[in-house]
Amino acid sequence: MTHSSASSADDRSTVTGRRRIAFAVHTDEDGLPGLPALIRSLALTNPGVCEDFVVLHPGLADASFDALRRLHPRVVTRRAEGRGDVFRLADYDTVVALDPAMVVLGDIGELLRMRHGVGAVAQLVCAGEAGERRVVLPDGLLVIQRADVDDALAARLSGVTEDLGPVLGGVLAPLDARYDFLARRLHDDLPVPAHVAVLRFTGPLDAPGYGPAVEARRRFEMSDEEFRAAYCALPGRKHPDLLAHCAPPLLAARPSLDLARTVADVYRGQGRHDEAVEVLAPVVTDRLDAPRCHETLGLSLMALSRYDEAEGHLLLAAASPDVAPRAFAQLARLSWLCGREEDAHAYAREGLDADPTDAGCHSWYARTRPEVPEPRQPGDAAADQLAHVALFAEGNENAGDKVLPEAVRMCFGPDTGPRRWYPQPVHRLVDEAALEQLNARRGVIVGGGGLFLPDTSPNGNSHWQWNVPDDLLARVTAPLAVFAVGYNVFDGQLYRRGRFAESLRVLVERSAFFGLRNHGSIDRVRELLPAGLRDRVRYQPCPTTVARHLDPGLLAPPERSDTVLVNCAYDRAGLRFGHDYGHFLAQMATALRGLRERADVRYAAHMPADEKFVHDLRREHGLALPVEQLYDLSNDGIRDLYRRSRLVIGMRGHAGMIPFGCGTPILSLVSHPKLAYFLSDIGRREWGLSVHDRELGPRLAERASAILDDHAAAVADVHTAQEFLWKTTRSNIEELRNTFGSA
Repeated sequence: MTHSSASSADDRSTVTGRRRIAFAVHTDEDGLPGLPALIRSLALTNPGVCEDFVVLHPGLADASFDALRRLHPRVVTRRAEGRGDVFRLADYDTVVALDPAMVVLGDIGELLRMRHGVGAVAQLVCAGEAGERRVVLPDGLLVIQRADVDDALAARLSGVTEDLGPVLGGVLAPLDARYDFLARRLHDDLPVPAHVAVLRFTGPLDAPGYGPAVEARRRFEMSDEEFRAAYCALPGRKHPDLLAHCAPPLLAARPSLDLARTVADVYRGQGRHDEAVEVLAPVVTDRLDAPRCHETLGLSLMALSRYDEAEGHLLLAAASPDVAPRAFAQLARLSWLCGREEDAHAYAREGLDADPTDAGCHSWYARTRPEVPEPRQPGDAAADQLAHVALFAEGNENAGDKVLPEAVRMCFGPDTGPRRWYPQPVHRLVDEAALEQLNARRGVIVGGGGLFLPDTSPNGNSHWQWNVPDDLLARVTAPLAVFAVGYNVFDGQLYRRGRFAESLRVLVERSAFFGLRNHGSIDRVRELLPAGLRDRVRYQPCPTTVARHLDPGLLAPPERSDTVLVNCAYDRAGLRFGHDYGHFLAQMATALRGLRERADVRYAAHMPADEKFVHDLRREHGLALPVEQLYDLSNDGIRDLYRRSRLVIGMRGHAGMIPFGCGTPILSLVSHPKLAYFLSDIGRREWGLSVHDRELGPRLAERASAILDDHAAAVADVHTAQEFLWKTTRSNIEELRNTFGSA
């Protein structure tokens, strides 16, 4: 088999167990003309869905599929013997097999959420003198879970020409007839029932007596331009990949302010900030009646580090009362990024004047409030300090990001305060003044945390989180160490790596020490480097994982409460859960109900957004959990809560690494590669369960119960796994002390 195009994830290993879904259709030359209507109908009735669309064919010319590619960004073509090859698409976990004579008329989300068996509609057919019987037709709609169809079963199914039902046996998952509704049931011009989701024609379209059915299909016979316009005009959520595919040709033909902003927002979400600017700038110019467009353009320019231009457009946006609070919050952030604290404070104040309740302006107003400088102490001269480039969380930000910078500093001594350390916020622009401050220190440490990621706070200088231009990075003369940084790209997250790779090369060349926090990150980063630099990338575990060895107070056995803490994460939820969030929630409810019978199950929120899990669990499954708001605790309070618990079940990286570092057993809910990377490094992959696991609930309950049943052994296992991390960290610290010299 060959394929001409396919979607691809940046992380090819799919270590999270993320479910790969595809639509598949087999066609010969006769069936090819029906496919555009099928694709249009799928997009227009399910605008938030954009999975691979696999076209199996007997050897048609590649140009035969150009019309399909104009309609859909993820058309994959493969040569195949027959429709039976839909059972052999090993690249996918779930395959929804369609027929060229189908059109989609309604929501098919239920099919994408199926997790077991082979879904099919048993059709009523005439069996001669025996009367009517139900059969599963080989050319009907099928929802195939590859885990339930091994090679032997696939081979048997491929040879069936009449009824798949007997061969499917126990793996058959009956579907409602609305998912494969035969048009022949609508003879005598019967109307198409409103509940029909997929309509299939089994005869010629011009047969008399099927007018309403044919008309339902005819709605999707339109030109490419008509289709694009119809899709872009749909209300509600549209898939960004489909929108980015459909909208640009429309925009090129007929420039539109609203459409330009829509496309620019999609490009921003995909990290294509330069294209967002190219789309918006020509239609916005200095128009005063487009505040939201100026806002989007300003944010895009800021992401490219074109700060002066960004400020101008955000000021134009701020002239509108509706947009002013958001625009002033971004102006405050922009000013802070550029080191203009007074301007940032003033912008935040203006935003609060516009809306006293705006949370963003409140945050920046508090963050940039002038402070009375502490008197300098003997021994805190710049030459005695280490500069620390990191994300310093404040307020109700991520609890893990509060603990992490202190953990890095603890590796180099007990004094983690301003006497020994000079903080350089990682997102703040490194200009000449900042470079001078860095070079005045005896060393510069960048880390830890997942700083190698393209979003969160994008910049055009490096395309990762440290906002440093290459030429200034090359002029850092103080010894530079990259310490426990992670490559934090999600499974399935795409981004442009050219600028990042060049910045990375300069960073590695300049660094005296370059340590990444897991071997998965090491592999990904080495792929982006020239061969001569790859061996300079080394292993340095996250220091939160060895907290017991950094703080003598954590070595003593704690008095543990009978508590199990649970944590979930919701940033980039689409990449974490895909179509499986409802499944995940139901499986977690099953597991937690069982655990509550033997422990006090509580929820550990690293940030306010994490509490969505508690609300959804109560609403959907009637299960309420008390919440521990870690974002309101001190670092000592966070560590103390984790070390006194008996077990932590966490989705955030530091909801696993911090308790592990404190000596507490963990189980990880894997929705991001970094959790799997960490567990692989310590040789404990069995401590991780994918959020997509079909049997997540029972497996989680079983593993959690085993830990609680023999808790002493579980704690000892954590201590054993920690030893290798500590040995590596201790060796690296000794090397860095020689690099930085003594203070």
